[in-house]
Amino acid sequence: MTSQHSPKRVLVMGSGGREHALAWALSREPDVGQVIVAPGNAGMKQVATVRPAAASDDRMAWIANDLGVDLVVVGPEGPLVAGVADHLARRGIAVFGPGRDAARLEGSKAFCRDVARAAGVPMAEGAAFEDDEDGAIDFSRRLGAPVVIKADGLAGGKGVTVCATLAEAEAAIRACRPRFGLAARRIVVERALIGLEASVIAITDGASLLALPAARDHKRLGDDDRGPNTGGMGVYSPLPDLPDAEAAALTERIHRPILGELARRGISYSGALYAGLMLTEDGPYLLECNVRFGDPETQVLLPRLSTSLAPLLLGAANGRLARAAAAAGLSDGRIPGDDAAVGVVLAAAGYPDEPRLGDPIDDRDGTPVGAGGSGEGALTFWSGVRRSQGSLVTNGGRVATIVGRGDSLEEAAAVAYRATESVTFPGRQMRRDIGRIGSFAARTAGSRP
Repeated sequence: MTSQHSPKRVLVMGSGGREHALAWALSREPDVGQVIVAPGNAGMKQVATVRPAAASDDRMAWIANDLGVDLVVVGPEGPLVAGVADHLARRGIAVFGPGRDAARLEGSKAFCRDVARAAGVPMAEGAAFEDDEDGAIDFSRRLGAPVVIKADGLAGGKGVTVCATLAEAEAAIRACRPRFGLAARRIVVERALIGLEASVIAITDGASLLALPAARDHKRLGDDDRGPNTGGMGVYSPLPDLPDAEAAALTERIHRPILGELARRGISYSGALYAGLMLTEDGPYLLECNVRFGDPETQVLLPRLSTSLAPLLLGAANGRLARAAAAAGLSDGRIPGDDAAVGVVLAAAGYPDEPRLGDPIDDRDGTPVGAGGSGEGALTFWSGVRRSQGSLVTNGGRVATIVGRGDSLEEAAAVAYRATESVTFPGRQMRRDIGRIGSFAARTAGSRP
């Protein structure tokens, strides 16, 4: 069904801004004839065929087979941790995303620590405690404040608490299980790190690596990194303190050893491998691994790429990434990025605790909803939206990511913020400091999920 280098029909699994960005990028490639998104959202219909459906393994396999899909790209972490990639692969469907065993890198922070330690990848001093709050509290006292308390499992971007005092640490540990349930049966306690965070994502088939440009996202709700953790309120790329070539070099120090350790354990990996890093005076430390493209990082990274993405994703899925990279003229282990991009997330009232749903969205720029336009040089990637009586309304915590592009981060930020004026809804929340050069002083780790 597939040409030698590029899939003709691609199914993107997911419904958020990351999946909208993937669908947008893939739909622009001349060799891709159709992009389907399932379950998708109402804002994506200008760039993809949306198939609303329960995101079950069997349903995704049925859609892929029914439509003759050449490649499935899995967006969110939940289905990967649950094993959707294994399910699709057993049915002979090419899938970009790791299997259940490899997805434990994100599904369990304790497992990630164990793999990283065995691979020789630097992480903060820490330990995991299962059904042992008192042990976790005693260990936090031994480390001394500030410390970071993490629910071991998936917690929707809210499972990490940075504690400035030991009293805060004890309270965070006691609150983990009531707040996060089984995701906090195991708790990870780590010494806090000081530095600047960076997201470095690589595409891999388990042997070859292709690094995307580095990005920096902002998890806190409010300006100057204040307020509660979120799934991400803004992002920018490139990073003045981590040029793209240096980010690619880091994949050899971080990503490759992790892949090697997984292989030693008999675990194969293909898909996107995301390293959340803290850049300290002593070098980079790994904060976390994610097993998919980041959200909102994807929304600024894909518009920066000048290389066709689909052949690389298919090459990774089929174990032929080196061949796909050579065909694309990529010989230095990285996918180069153009210009600069800044993404500003618009969130619903009440986010992150209890987002308000059903508020009407006014998209005033005259561009068809979902077409990716919010003004000159800007793109809109929709996430938590649905259609009600012919109009978009809020349907989740993060509603949209407005992406501005320019020759510099300052210019891109200006474009993005001008474009936010064209997408409004009651109670809209957004940060106003994303991409502001000079505003990101070194800070304590722990804002990551």
